[in-house]
Amino acid sequence: MKRNIVIAVVTAAALVGGGTATALAVAGDDDDTTSVTRTDDGRDDRGEDRSDDRDGDDDDGAVRAAAGGVTAAEAITAALKHTPGTAVSAELDDGSWEVDVLAEGDTWHTVRIAPDSGKVLGAQKDDEDDAAEVRAALKGASVTAEDAAKAAAAKGTVVSVDLDDDGDDRGWEAETRASGGDERDWSVGLTTASVTADRDDD
Repeated sequence: MKRNIVIAVVTAAALVGGGTATALAVAGDDDDTTSVTRTDDGRDDRGEDRSDDRDGDDDDGAVRAAAGGVTAAEAITAALKHTPGTAVSAELDDGSWEVDVLAEGDTWHTVRIAPDSGKVLGAQKDDEDDAAEVRAALKGASVTAEDAAKAAAAKGTVVSVDLDDDGDDRGWEAETRASGGDERDWSVGLTTASVTADRDDD
């Protein structure tokens, strides 16, 4: 009876206090021990929310996601197999690849790809209105987003590739990250797939 009261009190304290709690209640001389375990709700020992501690890990998360095995080029291939068209960008975002595809009829789609399996997680139509500019920028281009991602992969782990359709310096922009977190921006030619350091990154 005494042991049951102690267990009830400890369990109630764990439920009210929040956080991961493992309580041991020992009563009497019989050395009976009972443990009560709760799952972590994201709070530390002081009852403070730890979720903010993870907010600055987006860069590391992108590197870890890229290490899942599916490259930017492979994500683009998977997205185009699901939604045919012209891939204009691919980026690791919130733990998945997001590939923007300009399809026939100038409709835009965003296709999400799992970084560990290459499976399509979902797709949705977007309301972009710059289809004409994109098609004009890619006119005469022989290097696709997939080609650009493959070319930039020689410089590091590609976490994004995007079409720069502004001004005279049109081309693909790629971002790579190293395991230590160092990031670099690269320019990839639309006709030669040559990779050069982005001047804005200097």
